[in-house]
Amino acid sequence: MKKISAYAAAAHFGPTMLVTTIAFVLALFLGPYTTALGIALTVFLGQLIIGWSNDIYDYQDDRKHQRTNKPLVVGTVTVRELTRATYIFIPIAIIANLIGPLGLTGGSVYLLGVGCGIAYNFYFKFSLLSPLPYAIACAALPASVFYGLERTPPLWILATGSVLGVAFHFLNVLKDLSQDRESAIGGLPQRMGKRNSVGIVVFLLSVVLVILLTSNISV
Repeated sequence: MKKISAYAAAAHFGPTMLVTTIAFVLALFLGPYTTALGIALTVFLGQLIIGWSNDIYDYQDDRKHQRTNKPLVVGTVTVRELTRATYIFIPIAIIANLIGPLGLTGGSVYLLGVGCGIAYNFYFKFSLLSPLPYAIACAALPASVFYGLERTPPLWILATGSVLGVAFHFLNVLKDLSQDRESAIGGLPQRMGKRNSVGIVVFLLSVVLVILLTSNISV
């Protein structure tokens, strides 16, 4: 049980379950319960890959900053074990998304989002374009559910997901901003600083409000 908890924590369990829950609720609103459960499972598998690859890549930096909330740092799971689990689950996640309830189109769109998450872990977190993977991935999530249930995603949902994704990126970076700078992680929030990043979050949430108030909200 302790080992399972370690794998869950390494997958960034909170954000993973948040994304999974959003997919489940949206799918439940659009389709039957069993289909929603299947979609939630495939989404969960993709999120595992993003979280695990992040902790594997950040292992040395997490050790440097003594982040004891990381299972790899405290040793409840090893890099080798987590890497092996990642390699096992990558093909499972790909196959489940492409032939599962999301279908080929929905599964492909969701896997685009997963690819964006992995690309952020390995490249975009160091770039001024760091918000880009979040913008794409957080629009791809609802889009994949709509396509999986043979519906066309409304533009306002894509726009809302994209803007909220960028806002989450800025908000998520704040807690480690100074440590990231020490480690030469130079994404856009790190370069803009804490005060400016908070301002960006407020602005983006205002944009979301405007989108919701001015859109013909229907699915």
